[in-house]
Amino acid sequence: MPSIQTNNFLSDSLIVKLDTKQLKIDIYDTSLGKRWLNALKDNLDQQRILEKNFCWLGWADSKRDLSYLVTELNANIDQINSFKFDPIYPNINLFSNDDFQYSADLPIGKNKLGKHLKHEACNKLHRYFEELQGSAWGLSIYYKQADYKTKYAIRQLNNICHEIESWVNADRKKACEPDWMRPSQIVTFLNAPRYKLKDDDYKLFQQNRYNREIGGVYLHWAQVGKTLFEVFRDEDAPKMTDALCSEVNHQVYYSGEFDIEWGQSITNSHNFKKFEIQKFQHWLKDNGYDWNDPKLALGYIKIGQVDMELAFPDKSFIEVYNVMKDNLNIASMQLVGSNQAECFYPYSLDSNDWKQIQIDYLKEGYESRSMR
Repeated sequence: MPSIQTNNFLSDSLIVKLDTKQLKIDIYDTSLGKRWLNALKDNLDQQRILEKNFCWLGWADSKRDLSYLVTELNANIDQINSFKFDPIYPNINLFSNDDFQYSADLPIGKNKLGKHLKHEACNKLHRYFEELQGSAWGLSIYYKQADYKTKYAIRQLNNICHEIESWVNADRKKACEPDWMRPSQIVTFLNAPRYKLKDDDYKLFQQNRYNREIGGVYLHWAQVGKTLFEVFRDEDAPKMTDALCSEVNHQVYYSGEFDIEWGQSITNSHNFKKFEIQKFQHWLKDNGYDWNDPKLALGYIKIGQVDMELAFPDKSFIEVYNVMKDNLNIASMQLVGSNQAECFYPYSLDSNDWKQIQIDYLKEGYESRSMR
């Protein structure tokens, strides 16, 4: 499917090598596209560690299934509970699979509870994470005093929560609507710098809005908190309270990081998407927000596009998924063109020391991420 974007591409491109597959990413020729490319080049030049444990969300066939993720989550909670915070942070109760997903014995399908995500547990995790870490512009007292292992464990509350949400949704979709699974690829680096968006960048949110295209490359959410769209979706269009408002952030940062959409393209040309956006617009108005206010960052900025014809000529979504599910590992990334850089990522999640590799690297700059 050709992209709905009309921007030209830069002469530079990004080559992402997986285990047995290679992806070519073309980058849009915009002011932000050029600054994002420079930020990505800096991440590659500085050999920053790729966060492989948070790289693949919504892949129902991943080895990182719900049981695996809950075990990882509880190990990190044990680490947090063992640290002696001052003031004391209340002990966090351990979780079970049943806290996150309704039983498969219940009816499965549209508007059915079977295998559905339980939002309450995820909301608790988001709250714990935000209380323990703070924000990009104000780290919490707990995070500042935590040792390296505890800082790392706090970070995992957020990562694993998002991974659980995505896996449960994918597991349910695979059972009832496999063509509409929403797998994605999240490319983040440890200690990657953040940069402030410029005023002119915000029009790009309005240009793309909430369209998602298969192989689309989108600006990564490089801060803590939920967007208005996430609150609308996750909480079933609630009336905004002080507590919910405190969770909301509008995107003000970018980094040399990115997300790739691997689900089928969903744009405003789909009636169900158009209806959802209309409901969202009414909800915004009812809660005192303006759909046309660019600083609310309502949408996703599309920064580039995987060359799908080159990588997957004439392949259906399911055919693309079946190739990608066996390639959930990034081996290297290379910028080609006038900006050249390359970085290899030899460690894998099958290694015994991958957590220690991350913890050791984060020691130098663990104050969340630096901002320039």
